[in-house]
Amino acid sequence: MPIYEYRCADCGRKVEILVFPGERQVACPHCGSSALARLMSRFAYHQSEADRLAGIDTSRPQSEDYYRDDRNIGLWAKKRLKELGHDPGPEFEGIVERAKKKVKEELSG
Repeated sequence: MPIYEYRCADCGRKVEILVFPGERQVACPHCGSSALARLMSRFAYHQSEADRLAGIDTSRPQSEDYYRDDRNIGLWAKKRLKELGHDPGPEFEGIVERAKKKVKEELSG
């Protein structure tokens, strides 16, 4: 049973609705209207750390949005260290994990 996203023409809200097989009419859970337009949902795909490292341009800093995905924290530095011929080592991973924790705390608080 898929979950579809709709925009309600009456109240303007974006809603997600679990659609059961054979169900033809869906209604807005907020206002009860059946005037819903189905939206294109966002999708995601998985990238390994190696894929993300390959896509980083170390000649320039990354945008703030890039770091909203905590998997990206430390990757620029890791790639730059490797480009300079240094192995970041396990200590670097510990530093990155502490930075991720701090960013999460700042974003949530």
